[in-house]
Amino acid sequence: MSIVVSIDGELVAPEAARVSVFDRGFLYGDSVFETIRTYEGEPFMLGAHLDRLEKSAASVFIDLPVPTAQIGDEIRASLRAASNDESRIRVTVTRGSGPLGLDSDFEVRPLRVIMVSPLVSPSAEAHANGIAVVTYRTQRVAEATDAMAAKVGNYLVAVLAMRVAREHGAEEALVVDGHGHVVEGATSNVFAVSKGRLITPSEEAGILPGITRQLVLDVAREKGVPFELQPIALSEAFSAEELMISSSTRELLPVTEIDGRAVGSGSPGPVARTLYAGFREKVSKIMSLARDEASSGRR
Repeated sequence: MSIVVSIDGELVAPEAARVSVFDRGFLYGDSVFETIRTYEGEPFMLGAHLDRLEKSAASVFIDLPVPTAQIGDEIRASLRAASNDESRIRVTVTRGSGPLGLDSDFEVRPLRVIMVSPLVSPSAEAHANGIAVVTYRTQRVAEATDAMAAKVGNYLVAVLAMRVAREHGAEEALVVDGHGHVVEGATSNVFAVSKGRLITPSEEAGILPGITRQLVLDVAREKGVPFELQPIALSEAFSAEELMISSSTRELLPVTEIDGRAVGSGSPGPVARTLYAGFREKVSKIMSLARDEASSGRR
């Protein structure tokens, strides 16, 4: 298993990967990114991830340096070079290098970086027994801006939140905004089950519109699990029958402890089990369809 880096389409050894100190991604977090995982060595929902990358870039006025189709080709080339069983892919696009200062109105060439590394998935124990989370009150970096729903490179809030989580032996931090609502995890979307109904914040709350989140909602619809898109008050999170988080690399994980308190019975509940089983079924169907398309030469 190995780590592979591609900078502006050129494969380089990880130890030789270099970005200018004048790059605005380094200086100001002036960048957008996507994290993608593979199943059976193939990037999952690649088109959806690249579409979201393009939307994130547009929301912060970064022009993608090449078409998304080319970025997809570069991702596949990087995966072939890595030859991992399963991989985690990080695609970053920065505004590029420019003069010091916050003014972005200058001629600049955006930089793109693809990093492929072995995928580290949650353990079977985490799925079977659930994970612990803590709450973290903050105002997110892009809150109340046009980039609220963009996946921007400035992740300082998430870094600090995860530091608190680790100090308390937790696997994730749930971000609580100024209104007292649990909006999302540091690196995940969040779901609660209350009175048998699945609840997750809507995109109007400024959450990152997670691709795994949408698949979970699709599964809920297919399995007849009622759901609502609405804010989750902190008190509702504490009293929820079930809690879950979702992300590309962690799929759907049950939460069985929040701030040291048991969630529901303290064990993964029936809704989490139903949704996770349905999610895995959907992944298999999507990957099967992708294989059929590849074999027919339509990719």
